[in-house]
Amino acid sequence: MATYPHDVEKSESLPNVPSSSTSTVSSDADSVSGLSVSRQHTLSPQNYNAHDPTVLDRQRTAATVYEQTVGGKFHPRPRTPSVFSRITSRLTPEEWPEFGGGKAYPPPLPERDIYVVDFAGPNDAMHGQNWPLRKKLITAAVLGYTTFVCAWGSSIYSSATFAVSEHFGIPSEVALLGMSLFVLGFATGPLIWAPFSELKGRRIPLLIGIFGFSIFQIAVAVAKDVQTVLICRFFGGVFASCPIAVVGAVFADMFGVETRGTAVAVFSMMVFSGPLFGPIAGGFIVKSHLGWRWTEYITAIMGFFALGLNLLFLEETYPPVILIKKAEHLRRLTKNWGIHAKQEEIAIDLQTLLSKNFGRPIRLLFTEPIILLISIYTAFVYAILYLFLVSYPIVFAEVRGWSPGVDALPYIGMITGEILGGALVIAFQPWTNRRMMAAGHVRPEDRLVPCIIGSIFFPIGLFWFSWAGADPSIHWIVPSLAGVPLGLGLITIFLQSLNYLIDAYLDFAASAIAANTVLRSAFAAGFPLFGAFLFEPKPHGKLGVGWAGSLLGFIAIAMVPIPLFFFLKGEAIRKRSKWAPDHKVAIRQGEIVEED
Repeated sequence: MATYPHDVEKSESLPNVPSSSTSTVSSDADSVSGLSVSRQHTLSPQNYNAHDPTVLDRQRTAATVYEQTVGGKFHPRPRTPSVFSRITSRLTPEEWPEFGGGKAYPPPLPERDIYVVDFAGPNDAMHGQNWPLRKKLITAAVLGYTTFVCAWGSSIYSSATFAVSEHFGIPSEVALLGMSLFVLGFATGPLIWAPFSELKGRRIPLLIGIFGFSIFQIAVAVAKDVQTVLICRFFGGVFASCPIAVVGAVFADMFGVETRGTAVAVFSMMVFSGPLFGPIAGGFIVKSHLGWRWTEYITAIMGFFALGLNLLFLEETYPPVILIKKAEHLRRLTKNWGIHAKQEEIAIDLQTLLSKNFGRPIRLLFTEPIILLISIYTAFVYAILYLFLVSYPIVFAEVRGWSPGVDALPYIGMITGEILGGALVIAFQPWTNRRMMAAGHVRPEDRLVPCIIGSIFFPIGLFWFSWAGADPSIHWIVPSLAGVPLGLGLITIFLQSLNYLIDAYLDFAASAIAANTVLRSAFAAGFPLFGAFLFEPKPHGKLGVGWAGSLLGFIAIAMVPIPLFFFLKGEAIRKRSKWAPDHKVAIRQGEIVEED
């Protein structure tokens, strides 16, 4: 007699299972560690509430992701057979190979939907949002460290630019390309990593990303010429961009809307603190007997340590891929080979893959006004962060004559501001939750309130730093303290913009973040190249430190209305979007009500 998924769940709920059935599958059952735990919490069919709000929301999300990746309707058209047509999974019936054994193709599965596995209710232990808090925190800590290392790797090279310039006999501007190309890799990589993570899950791209990043750091450290340094720095940035683009989506997989803001706060602090800690350590390493190559060796060691942590502690969080593993396990357990996950129905060909996945971040960037304007704002803020890697040494090394390493210590002021900004965001989380519960649905625009506050502090910090830093007679603590409002503005603008994109485009969080990462990384790659000329002190510089910082401050003031506008009008704009949810889900007396 055929065994169906609901029969399996019934048999697993019984205290005694015949030994003949368990002996043949014991090795298979042990092969999926997470499933043995989740089966203890599986709901029996009669207790499964198909109308549960969480169940319906997850089903809607899964259906949208399936439709908008490569799982949409496919209409095969005749074409000339080719080598590629034999390896693609989307072939017309005329192109199918023979079934073999003299047999015709079997008929399709009857009622295919009953063979599709799903989670056993809103509290299924396999779903990342139902993991124990300890497991979530360990995963978040590992990914936070991984992101920190990749961000650290982007900036530690800045302290070695003069040493690289002297070693290879090249202008300092050419040596500085090593940092810009790394950040340019940040802009290129997400076009690959984000769609990859939405097709094959989060774990595999993260492991590949941190491994490739570590390898290319070693390549830079042993480079014999400047071309190798520059090329390997670029590809190191491509691989390092994976955690930057994907970790936010992992947090969306693990944390519900009530706690996601706090989780992303930690992630954003890693993204922004890494580039500031890098020059502090790098300056002392370059000045020591180790030399500039050890800035890369140490970064590689940190990267391989992050790889080990991910191998040990990171499990798959992407729900469609978790269901693929569940379906594989159930096929072996029941010997019913028709059981499958919805994600396995996806048929991939190159054209669809490029148009719907690898081009999606770019499409989102230029067709969604929310993503475009928020990304322009965060791109400016993020670029200023990397511009400071050039302007801070000018203010404290050239103007004040500090030595390498010491001239980077004032970054501690910005780090302090980032910590305060992160605390401000976390403090707003209960208010955001209360607003959500009162409305009965998620309100993404509420995320922008700390962003609006930060947008006021940010230009204040720019004016403060530039004019206090321009005059060497002013005590060093004054421009150093300017880093506090700068850091607070940086983290609140970036963090809450990221939270807003995740909440507004939850179905495609990875692609929305990737679109944002592409633009901000492109800005950040270019700003350091003109930073030395922009902040060059008078009488040699045209603007000087004071007016150079003021120019950026005026631009920052011009961008203040962006978060304010979306706080007021963002909901109306999202209603017209095909990528953002076009309806609210309200919870009323245990029922789901869709509101226009």
